[in-house]
Amino acid sequence: MDMVGSAMNLLRSGLSSWLIQRLSALVLGIYTLCIFGIFIVHPEIDYGTWKAVFDNNLMRVFSVVTLVAACVHGWIGLWTVFTDYLTPRLFAARATAIRKAFQTGGAFLIAVYLFWGIQILWGS
Repeated sequence: MDMVGSAMNLLRSGLSSWLIQRLSALVLGIYTLCIFGIFIVHPEIDYGTWKAVFDNNLMRVFSVVTLVAACVHGWIGLWTVFTDYLTPRLFAARATAIRKAFQTGGAFLIAVYLFWGIQILWGS
C-alpha cells in the first residue's frame, strides 16, 4: 500500500472523515476566537506582548494542536477534491497516476507546513 492510501486508511469511512473534519473545524474556530480575544484584551499589542503570549507552553500546545487540526482538515479536503475531480471520465487511463501525484504532492506540502509550523512554535 502506498503512503497516500495509508493516510486515508486512518479515516476508514466517509462518516469518520466527516466527523474528523467537523472536529478539526471546531478546533480551528476556537483557536480563532482565542486569537481575537487576545486582540480584544490587548488592542495596542506589540511584539513583546505577542511573544509573551506564545512563550506560554499552553498556548504553544494549543497552537500545535490547531496546526495538526488544520493539516488534517486540509488533507481530508484535498483528498475529497482530488478523488472527486481527477477521475477516469476526465483523464482516461492517466487518472489514477495524476490523482496519486497530486495526493502525494499535497501530502508532502502538508507535512512541510506541519513541521515548519512546529519549528516556528518550538524553535529557539
